[in-house]
Amino acid sequence: MSTPPEKPPRSLLALDFGLRRIGVACGNSLTGTASALTTINADNGCPNWTELDQLVNEWMPDVFVLGLPYNKDGGESEMTATVRRFAAELQMRYPLPTEFVDERYTSAEASALLKEQRRQGARNKRVQKSDVDSLAAQLIAESWMRSNENNS
Repeated sequence: MSTPPEKPPRSLLALDFGLRRIGVACGNSLTGTASALTTINADNGCPNWTELDQLVNEWMPDVFVLGLPYNKDGGESEMTATVRRFAAELQMRYPLPTEFVDERYTSAEASALLKEQRRQGARNKRVQKSDVDSLAAQLIAESWMRSNENNS
Protein backbone atom coordinates (compact mmCIF):
# COMPACT_ATOMS: atom_id res chain seq x y z
CA MET A 1 0.00 0.00 0.00
CA SER A 2 1.51 3.32 -1.03
CA THR A 3 1.25 6.51 0.92
CA PRO A 4 -0.46 9.40 -0.82
CA PRO A 5 1.91 12.14 -1.96
CA GLU A 6 2.39 14.90 0.56
CA LYS A 7 0.48 18.05 -0.36
CA PRO A 8 2.49 21.26 -0.48
CA PRO A 9 1.81 23.89 2.17
CA ARG A 10 -0.56 26.60 1.07
CA SER A 11 -0.57 30.23 2.03
CA LEU A 12 -3.84 32.05 1.86
CA LEU A 13 -5.49 35.41 2.11
CA ALA A 14 -8.90 35.20 3.73
CA LEU A 15 -11.41 37.94 3.05
CA ASP A 16 -14.47 38.94 5.03
CA PHE A 17 -16.34 40.81 2.29
CA GLY A 18 -18.51 43.79 3.08
CA LEU A 19 -19.95 46.64 1.08
CA ARG A 20 -17.94 49.25 3.06
CA ARG A 21 -15.01 47.23 4.43
CA ILE A 22 -13.25 43.98 3.60
CA GLY A 23 -11.44 42.29 6.47
CA VAL A 24 -8.19 40.57 5.49
CA ALA A 25 -6.24 37.81 7.22
CA CYS A 26 -3.32 35.62 6.18
CA GLY A 27 -2.94 31.95 6.90
CA ASN A 28 -0.58 29.06 6.32
CA SER A 29 -1.73 25.46 6.07
CA LEU A 30 1.70 24.13 7.10
CA THR A 31 1.53 25.79 10.52
CA GLY A 32 -2.26 25.83 10.67
CA THR A 33 -2.17 29.43 11.86
CA ALA A 34 -3.91 32.58 10.72
CA SER A 35 -3.53 36.23 11.66
CA ALA A 36 -5.78 39.22 11.17
CA LEU A 37 -3.97 41.72 8.95
CA THR A 38 -6.02 44.75 8.08
CA THR A 39 -9.24 46.08 6.66
CA ILE A 40 -9.54 47.45 3.15
CA ASN A 41 -12.07 50.18 2.48
CA ALA A 42 -14.69 49.42 -0.14
CA ASP A 43 -17.13 51.62 -2.01
CA ASN A 44 -20.40 49.72 -2.37
CA GLY A 45 -18.48 46.44 -2.47
CA CYS A 46 -15.72 47.64 -4.78
CA PRO A 47 -12.46 47.33 -2.85
CA ASN A 48 -9.50 49.63 -2.99
CA TRP A 49 -7.73 47.42 -5.53
CA THR A 50 -4.38 49.15 -4.96
CA GLU A 51 -4.43 48.09 -1.30
CA LEU A 52 -5.42 44.54 -2.23
CA ASP A 53 -2.70 44.42 -4.91
CA GLN A 54 -0.14 45.40 -2.26
CA LEU A 55 -1.33 42.66 0.10
CA VAL A 56 -1.24 40.04 -2.66
CA ASN A 57 2.28 41.11 -3.65
CA GLU A 58 3.45 41.09 -0.03
CA TRP A 59 1.89 37.79 1.10
CA MET A 60 1.96 35.90 -2.24
CA PRO A 61 -1.00 33.64 -1.41
CA ASP A 62 -1.68 30.34 -3.16
CA VAL A 63 -5.43 30.70 -2.63
CA PHE A 64 -8.07 33.25 -1.66
CA VAL A 65 -10.61 32.14 0.92
CA LEU A 66 -13.84 34.10 0.97
CA GLY A 67 -16.48 34.00 3.63
CA LEU A 68 -19.80 33.19 2.01
CA PRO A 69 -22.76 34.64 3.90
CA TYR A 70 -25.71 32.28 4.07
CA ASN A 71 -29.03 32.92 5.75
CA LYS A 72 -29.66 31.33 9.14
CA ASP A 73 -31.59 28.54 7.40
CA GLY A 74 -28.61 27.83 5.10
CA GLY A 75 -30.18 29.46 2.06
CA GLU A 76 -28.44 31.99 -0.13
CA SER A 77 -29.12 35.71 0.09
CA GLU A 78 -28.55 38.74 -2.10
CA MET A 79 -25.22 39.22 -0.29
CA THR A 80 -24.21 35.65 -1.16
CA ALA A 81 -24.61 36.54 -4.85
CA THR A 82 -22.63 39.76 -4.30
CA VAL A 83 -19.74 37.78 -2.76
CA ARG A 84 -19.79 35.34 -5.67
CA ARG A 85 -19.54 38.29 -8.11
CA PHE A 86 -16.60 39.64 -6.09
CA ALA A 87 -14.95 36.19 -6.27
CA ALA A 88 -15.31 36.28 -10.06
CA GLU A 89 -13.61 39.69 -10.10
CA LEU A 90 -10.79 38.31 -7.94
CA GLN A 91 -10.25 35.44 -10.34
CA MET A 92 -10.12 37.79 -13.33
CA ARG A 93 -7.60 40.02 -11.57
CA TYR A 94 -5.35 37.40 -9.95
CA PRO A 95 -4.46 33.93 -11.31
CA LEU A 96 -5.33 32.24 -8.01
CA PRO A 97 -8.06 29.82 -6.99
CA THR A 98 -10.82 31.14 -4.76
CA GLU A 99 -12.51 28.92 -2.21
CA PHE A 100 -15.48 29.61 0.03
CA VAL A 101 -16.24 29.06 3.71
CA ASP A 102 -19.63 29.39 5.39
CA GLU A 103 -19.17 32.59 7.35
CA ARG A 104 -22.40 32.69 9.28
CA TYR A 105 -21.77 34.25 12.69
CA THR A 106 -18.05 35.00 12.16
CA SER A 107 -18.59 38.74 12.67
CA ALA A 108 -20.63 38.13 15.82
CA GLU A 109 -17.98 35.71 17.10
CA ALA A 110 -15.19 38.18 16.30
CA SER A 111 -17.02 41.00 18.06
CA ALA A 112 -17.62 38.86 21.15
CA LEU A 113 -13.95 37.77 21.26
CA LEU A 114 -12.70 41.35 21.02
CA LYS A 115 -15.14 42.61 23.67
CA GLU A 116 -14.05 39.80 26.00
CA GLN A 117 -10.38 40.70 25.44
CA ARG A 118 -11.20 44.29 26.38
CA ARG A 119 -13.17 43.22 29.45
CA GLN A 120 -10.23 41.09 30.62
CA GLY A 121 -7.75 43.93 30.06
CA ALA A 122 -5.91 42.23 27.19
CA ARG A 123 -7.11 44.99 24.89
CA ASN A 124 -7.01 48.68 25.77
CA LYS A 125 -8.77 50.38 22.88
CA ARG A 126 -12.45 50.27 22.02
CA VAL A 127 -13.57 47.64 19.55
CA GLN A 128 -13.75 49.19 16.08
CA LYS A 129 -15.71 47.76 13.14
CA SER A 130 -12.44 47.34 11.22
CA ASP A 131 -11.06 45.19 14.07
CA VAL A 132 -14.13 42.98 13.89
CA ASP A 133 -13.79 42.62 10.10
CA SER A 134 -10.12 41.59 10.14
CA LEU A 135 -10.69 39.14 13.03
CA ALA A 136 -13.69 37.71 11.16
CA ALA A 137 -11.34 37.13 8.20
CA GLN A 138 -8.97 35.31 10.57
CA LEU A 139 -11.83 33.09 11.75
CA ILE A 140 -12.70 32.38 8.10
CA ALA A 141 -9.07 31.36 7.44
CA GLU A 142 -9.01 29.11 10.51
CA SER A 143 -12.29 27.49 9.48
CA TRP A 144 -10.96 26.80 5.97
CA MET A 145 -7.76 25.27 7.35
CA ARG A 146 -9.70 23.03 9.75
CA SER A 147 -11.94 21.77 6.95
CA ASN A 148 -8.94 21.20 4.65
CA GLU A 149 -6.53 19.54 7.13
CA ASN A 150 -6.64 16.23 5.32
CA ASN A 151 -6.96 17.50 1.77
CA SER A 152 -5.17 20.84 1.51
